[in-house]
Amino acid sequence: MHGTGQEQVFENLFAHNPDLDRDVVLKAYEFAKKMHEGQTRASGDPYYLHPLEVADILAEMHLDTATIVTAILHDTVEDTAATLEDLKREFGSEVADLVDGLSKLAKIQVQTVEGKQAENFRKLVLAMSRDIRVLLIKLADRLHNMRTLHHIAKPEKRHRIARETIEIYAPLAERIGIHKIKEELEDLAFAFMNPEARESITNRLSFLRKEGTDMVNKIIRELEKHLDTAGIRAQVTGREKTRYSIWKKMQRKNVAFEQLSDIMAFRIVVADIAECYHVLGLIHSHYPTVPGRFKDFISTPKPNGYRSIHTSVIGPESQRIEVQIRTRQMHEEADLGVAAHWAYKQGEEQTVLKNIREYRWMRELLDILEHEQKAEDFLENTKLELFQDQVFVFTPRGDLIELPNGATPIDFAYGIHSDIGDKCVGAKINGRIAPLNTRLNNGDQVEIITAKTQNPSPTWERFVVTGKARSHIRRFIRTQQRGEYVSLGRAMLQKVFRHEGYDFTDKAVAGVLSHYKASEVDDIFANIGSGHLVARDVFKAIFPGHQAQAQKKDIVPGEIQVNKKQVMGKDAPMPIRGLIPGMAVHFARCCHPLPGDRIVGIVTTGKGVTIHTIDCETLETFADTPERWLDVSWGEGPDAPEAHVGRINVTISNQPGALGTISTVIGKNGGNITNLKITSRSLDFWDMLLDIYVNDTKHLNNIIAALRATPQIASVERARGR
Repeated sequence: MHGTGQEQVFENLFAHNPDLDRDVVLKAYEFAKKMHEGQTRASGDPYYLHPLEVADILAEMHLDTATIVTAILHDTVEDTAATLEDLKREFGSEVADLVDGLSKLAKIQVQTVEGKQAENFRKLVLAMSRDIRVLLIKLADRLHNMRTLHHIAKPEKRHRIARETIEIYAPLAERIGIHKIKEELEDLAFAFMNPEARESITNRLSFLRKEGTDMVNKIIRELEKHLDTAGIRAQVTGREKTRYSIWKKMQRKNVAFEQLSDIMAFRIVVADIAECYHVLGLIHSHYPTVPGRFKDFISTPKPNGYRSIHTSVIGPESQRIEVQIRTRQMHEEADLGVAAHWAYKQGEEQTVLKNIREYRWMRELLDILEHEQKAEDFLENTKLELFQDQVFVFTPRGDLIELPNGATPIDFAYGIHSDIGDKCVGAKINGRIAPLNTRLNNGDQVEIITAKTQNPSPTWERFVVTGKARSHIRRFIRTQQRGEYVSLGRAMLQKVFRHEGYDFTDKAVAGVLSHYKASEVDDIFANIGSGHLVARDVFKAIFPGHQAQAQKKDIVPGEIQVNKKQVMGKDAPMPIRGLIPGMAVHFARCCHPLPGDRIVGIVTTGKGVTIHTIDCETLETFADTPERWLDVSWGEGPDAPEAHVGRINVTISNQPGALGTISTVIGKNGGNITNLKITSRSLDFWDMLLDIYVNDTKHLNNIIAALRATPQIASVERARGR
C-alpha cells in the first residue's frame, strides 16, 4: 500500500470495527485499486480512495465485513472491466448480489422533483433495495460525494446533486432512522443550495453561543441538581438544532430568527425505560409544561423506529426549553437507526432488543447475523419489505406513477387519465411492444398507444388490478349493453303498437313510468330488450281497455295487408308488413337486417324491394330519391322460417383452440356459422368477420353476450355497413 492517506483510511476501518475480516477487506482493496487504476475524481485524487472512504463511513456504523467489502467494490462493475462473475468468484455470491443491487439503483435516473414525485422516488429506491445494506451503502456513497462536492466545477451540477440529496437521500436516511447521516447530508446540501441563509444562521448561532453559553450551562447544572436529589444517574447535554432544521422552521412558520429555546434541545440520557418516565415526572413537577408540546415516542415509536420522550417546559431562568429523555440504547439508535442494531452482539442489551417494536426484517437480520448462516439464506431473509405491495413506473416524460403490485399497462393508462385508458390499443414497455396484460416491474418505462376508435374491452376486466380501471371498463360494458337493449326493446314495442293499429310515441310509454317504477322511457325499453319485461304486457299497461285485434280481418289504416301465401316465395324468407302483394324481397348484404331490427325497404326496378336496417350507412346513397323508400316492418306468423343471417366482428387471442371455442359457444346458443373471414392477423390477436344464422336481433345479442363471456375472445361487435 502506498500513500499515507490511503493507509490512514484503511487503518481507520479496523479501528472503527475490529471485528472485520482483515484479509478479505485487504483483498477487496487491492482488487478495487487495480480495477480503478488511472481513474481520478474531480478533486484529482485517485478514484479508489472514494470507495475506501465510503467503507470507512460504514465501518463507523459497525457494519459487517460483506457490507464493507461491497462498499470498496461498489463502482467496479459500473466503471471498470470487472464483471459480477469476477466478484462472485473472488468474493462470493453475497457480495456480488449486493453490488448488483447497487448497480440497479444507479440506473434509476433521479431527477429534480418535489412533493409527491420525490416521495415516489424515495419509495422506488426503497423498493429496489432488496437488502437494507444496499441502501446503507448508497447513503454512505452519497455522503462522501457531498463531502467532496466542492471539487465539481459546474455550479448547476453541484446544485442539482445538492437538491437531489435534500429531496431524496436525506429523507431516506430519516426513513430508516439514521439521523446522524440525515443531518450531515442536509447540512452539506444546504451549504450549496442556499449558502447565504446558512452563513447568516451560522453567524447568529455563534453570537448566541457567546451570549448564551452561561445560560446553557446554568440550565444543565440546574437539571443535574434535580436529578441528583432524586438519586437518578443521568447524562445531561445541550444540543444545538441543525442549521437546516432552523431554516426549515423559519420558512414553515414564517418567523424571524427565534429565541434560544427554539434552537437548543436538552437531552437527558438514563439507564432504562422506567427511569425515562421517572425523569419526565420529575421535570413536570418542577417546571410548568408548554401545552401541546409533549410527545411520547417510547410507547408509540415513529415508523422508522425512533424512540424518545419530548417535552417543552418553562425551565430554569424562565427559559422555554425542549427536553428529550431517552436511554443510552435509544440514543445510539436515534443516530444510527437500523445500523445501530449491528453494534449489539451480546450482553443484556440483546434481551431488550428482542422486545423492541421494530421492523420484522431488522429482527431477522440480527438473528441471522447472530447465528452466521449461509450467505444465500442471509440474503434471502434480509429482503426489504417496505413496499412489496407497490410498483413504481415511469411515463415517457420521466414522471413516476405509483401503482399496486401486479398492475398492467391498462392500469397505468387509467392511472394517467381515464380517456387514455378508454382509448388504449397497445403498450411499449422499455421501448418494446408488450401485451396489455403484462405485469409491470419497478423502474419500467411505459408508453401507451391510443386510437380514437378504440373502446374498452370486456376482457381487460380479468387482469386489471386498480379500482379505477375496473370501474371504467364495467361502466363502458354496461352502457354498451344497455344501448343494445334499449334499441331492441323500442323496436319490439313499436312492432306491438303497429300490430294493434296505434301510432307509437315515447309520450305513450312515459305514461306507465310510475307503474314500472322507472325513471325514464329508456329504462322500460332496456327491460323489454333484456327480457325482464314483455312488450305486449307494456302495451296492455298503456292501453288497459284495448281488445286484441289479431282475429279481425279489418285492414289497419295506413298499412297494406299482405297476403302471406302470395309473398312467401324463394326470395321472401319472412312476411314483411307494408309491401305490395307479390313483390320480391331481398335482404341487404351490407347490414344483414334481423327480425327485431327497425327496417326500411328500398325499391329497385326489376329486383323488387331490398330490406335495410334503419341505421345502415348505404341508405345515404338513396337520400335523393325518397320515392323509392317504403315504410315496412317485420310481420308475424307461424310459417316464418327461423334462419336469418347476422354478421359480427370478433377479435380472438391467437392461441390453440380459440376458433373451436367460438364455434362451440355459437352452436350451444342455437346459432349456425354460415361464413367466416379472417380480416387481420397480428402476433397476439386475430380479427374476423362471422356470418351466423339466427332467428332475430335478440338471438344475435344472446350469442354476442355469450361470446363476450368467453376468455379467449377479446371483443365482439355487430358488424355495420359492410
